Amino acid sequence: MAERGPGMRAGRWTITAALCLLAVSATAQAPPDIETLLARVGDRIADYYKRAQSVVCTEKTMVQPVGRDYAPSGFARVTEYELRVEPDETGESADAKVVRELLRVNGRPPRDKDKKDRAGCTDANPLSNEPLAFLLPAHRSEYTFASGGFGKGKDRNTVIIEFTSMKPEGKGELAEDPRGHADCFTWSLPVVVKGRVWLDAETYQVIRVEQRMAGMADLSVPMKLQRKHNLDNNVTVERHETTIRYKTVPFHDPEEAMLLPESIDTLIVVRGGLESVRSRQTFTEYRRFLTAGRIVK
Repeated sequence: MAERGPGMRAGRWTITAALCLLAVSATAQAPPDIETLLARVGDRIADYYKRAQSVVCTEKTMVQPVGRDYAPSGFARVTEYELRVEPDETGESADAKVVRELLRVNGRPPRDKDKKDRAGCTDANPLSNEPLAFLLPAHRSEYTFASGGFGKGKDRNTVIIEFTSMKPEGKGELAEDPRGHADCFTWSLPVVVKGRVWLDAETYQVIRVEQRMAGMADLSVPMKLQRKHNLDNNVTVERHETTIRYKTVPFHDPEEAMLLPESIDTLIVVRGGLESVRSRQTFTEYRRFLTAGRIVK
């Protein structure tokens, strides 16, 4: 069983936010060098942020507590959201935000108590960063990129980009959930993140993204939280892994195709009084809002 303190607890790794839409298109050509490839992908992501303002989808998330053997422990929580992407309000960058509206909790409409109940600790933030912004020029200096060559087996028609984040400054520290959920915590975790981006070898569309912590990390627990929640002075985050898969979604009238998320799988393994969790997000019912109030699926 996962270690627990007084009641159900879960932490959130703030470096990795929830994810949604991506649209990339390109014409077939010989594989470019890494700098050329990054430039093309960055341009298309920026263009996508402009076009994605007309697209919404349904995001369904299941969060399951797991034990030391990664087997289910306790009940899963299922939430559904309407999700869209909005541009940076300041207009000073090409970044975008993912915006969620909660529709259902375990199959029912949300209630007022869901805003504070500890069961909602792992619910997605209503507003979060769009995850592929790290491929934009403004953030590229925060990572190192290298060619991973061509994929093998079922990925033989792909080209791979490998990335590693720079070592951030500061130390990890646990804090109580700013949204007010009982027995719930959030954290900042300055760690190195490594990952790979799989691209279609002909079109350079993003097929899959995987990222993970480069190693285990410790979070310091303020004395106030130690006393209040009977926690140790340190909490260890052993694993934080995420895999995002994409699919092509066609739209009609006018005809258009976008590469959009199909699913996101995440595993967070924590020791020291917090629950470990496995989550799966699926994205369905893509639709596009056009002029005159028309909705096209």
